Amino acid sequence: MSSSAKPTRWATQRADRIHAELNAGLDVWTLFNPVVFPTAINLGQGFMNWQPPSYILDTLTKEMASRVDLHHYSHPKGRPRLREAISEFYSPEFRLPSGEAEAEGEGKVGEQRQASGRKLNIETEVQITSGANGGIYSVMGAFINDGDGVVCIEPFFDQYNAEILFHGGKPLYVPLLPPSGGGKHDSNDWTLDMTHLESVLSQSSTKALILNTPHNPVGKVFSPTELGEIARLCVKHDILVVADEVYDCLTFDGHTHTRIASFTGMWDRTLTVGSAGKSFACTGWRVGWLIGPNHLVGPARAVHTRITFAVNSSAQEGAAIGLEAATKEKFFETQIDQYAQRRQLLVDALDAIGLDYTVPHGGYFVMADASKIQIPDGWVKENDVPQGILQKEEDYLKAWFIAKVCDVVVIPATAFYSDKGGAEVGKNYVRFSFCKDDQIEQAAPRLKKLVPFLKKD
Repeated sequence: MSSSAKPTRWATQRADRIHAELNAGLDVWTLFNPVVFPTAINLGQGFMNWQPPSYILDTLTKEMASRVDLHHYSHPKGRPRLREAISEFYSPEFRLPSGEAEAEGEGKVGEQRQASGRKLNIETEVQITSGANGGIYSVMGAFINDGDGVVCIEPFFDQYNAEILFHGGKPLYVPLLPPSGGGKHDSNDWTLDMTHLESVLSQSSTKALILNTPHNPVGKVFSPTELGEIARLCVKHDILVVADEVYDCLTFDGHTHTRIASFTGMWDRTLTVGSAGKSFACTGWRVGWLIGPNHLVGPARAVHTRITFAVNSSAQEGAAIGLEAATKEKFFETQIDQYAQRRQLLVDALDAIGLDYTVPHGGYFVMADASKIQIPDGWVKENDVPQGILQKEEDYLKAWFIAKVCDVVVIPATAFYSDKGGAEVGKNYVRFSFCKDDQIEQAAPRLKKLVPFLKKD
C-alpha cells in the first residue's frame, strides 16, 4: 500500500461564512492574554476578580446539595423560577403595552408609553440564553438572511461582527463621534449623527440595529431624547432592534438606564438582551436572557434550542436567587457605589500620569487617549514586537508598549471598530477596565513608568 495518503479536501474547504473569521489573524484576546504577560496586572478584559455575592452562593450551595433537578436539563425556555424573577424585577422598566402586541393609540412615536401595569408573560416573552452572546447569536439566526444589513454603532462589542457574518448578514457601521480637542471628556459627549443613522437605516437591505446602552467601551448612557429619536427612525423604517443592555445595572452620576423597548412602537420590534454574568459577577455561568414579544422571542428560541437545547440549570437557579433577593439585600445600589469607587481609583491613576480619557457614566470601562504616547526609535526592533501587533493600527503597538513598559495589560480600541473606523478614530484609544478589586491600586504606580514617554502639551 502506498505510504502517501491522498490529501483531504477538508484541509482547505470550509464554510464560506467563517472565511473572514479564519483570515482575521490572531484576535485581541489571544495577543493580550495573561499567558503572554504572566506577571502583568490585567486591566484589559472585562471580567471581575471576585465571586458572586454570598447571599446567592450560600443559598445556591444548599439547594444544589439537596435537589436533584439542579443537576439535569432545564426546559429550553429556561427555568420557570428565573423567568418569573425576571418578570417580577424588570417588567416595570418596559412600560409594557396593555396587550402582548402594541395597539394603535398607545402613545406617540418617539415618546415612552404610559405603563399599563402588565407583567412580562414568562411563557412567551422571556427566553433564557447561553449568556447574552448566545441570545444575540440566536436573534441573528432567527431573523437575518443572506445580504441583510445589520447596523452596529461603533465602537462595538467585537462578537457582533461574527454573529452577523455567520448568518450571511452584512455589518453596517455608524460611528459614535468622539468630542473634538484634547483633555478629559464626558462619555455623553460622544454623539450619534441621526441624519447619518437614518441614511443607513433607510436602505432597503437594512433589517436590524444592534443598540448597546450603557455602551461598551465608551461608557455612554443614551438619553431618553436620543433613544426617542432612534425609536422614531426604527418605527419609520420598520427596523428590528437588538437592544444589548447587559450593563443596565451599572450607571453612575445620576444617569439612569432607559429601555428603548419602552418607547411607543418599539415593543413589537425590539428584543432586549440581559446578562446575569454582568449583574452578579458570574460571567462564567453563561446565563443571559431575551425579553420581547412572542413573535420575536419564539423564533429566537427555536434557534437557541437547536444550538444548546438548555442553559446550565444550577447557574439559572443562582441568577434567580440573585434577582429575588436583590432589593432586600440592596445589592445593585451597593454594587454601583463600589464600582464608582473603582472608577475613581482608575481615573486618579490616569490623572497622575497625565493621560486624557473619557469619563464613563455606565459599564466598567474607560477609554483613554493614547495619542500622547511616543514610542522611542528602535524600541520595536529591540523588543522583538510580534508581526501580529505591527500589522494592526498603532493602538495595538501602544497597548503592547504599555504592557511591556508598565506590566499592565489594556486593550487596543480598534478591536471594537471596523477597519475604516479603526483607522480614523479607534487608533487613538486604549480601553481600561475597572471591574477589578485591589489591582487598580497596584497598577497605578506601574503606570507612572509611562510618564517619560508622553508628549507634552
